[in-house]
Amino acid sequence: MRRIGLFYLMLLLSVLTWGCQGADDAVKPIEYKGPSSETYNQVTIYSDSAKTKLKLSAPVEQQLQNGDVVYPKGLYITFYEEGVPTSIISAKYAKYDKAKDLYFARNNVVVKNTKKNEQLNTEELFWQRQKRSIYTDKFVRITSAEEVVTGVGLTANEDFSNYQLKQFSGSFMLKQ
Repeated sequence: MRRIGLFYLMLLLSVLTWGCQGADDAVKPIEYKGPSSETYNQVTIYSDSAKTKLKLSAPVEQQLQNGDVVYPKGLYITFYEEGVPTSIISAKYAKYDKAKDLYFARNNVVVKNTKKNEQLNTEELFWQRQKRSIYTDKFVRITSAEEVVTGVGLTANEDFSNYQLKQFSGSFMLKQ
């Protein structure tokens, strides 16, 4: 009888010990790394003295927990001067890095200067809002009414009225 009781006691202890071994794995919380909020058809307007300076619109805007903002379906930025659009930036993907206060755009990035009728095409572009400048180290194509200029790397003011190529690679005249 003692042997049977001892057997059941050992069996019970082994079952209890075995059941507690995996408990630590089940308690670990899962860390969520996705957006804290998501907004559709987002339009943000920046103004100064009741005059529109900038209009940023995006099909989807995702706010991340660290303060960064992702525009996974692209964005469209219009710059204004005295209520008139001066330039437009569009891209198929963009991200705002809050720590650096820097916007990053990629995939078919287009910058249009509506005053000078010029267009910049590149695959990657950075915009420093506080410095009011844009730049890239990638291949660029600048098209105006008269010519097409190509190069690698560019710095410009945000309205694309004044720019400088880092490496000029060529140009050709367009026929009217």
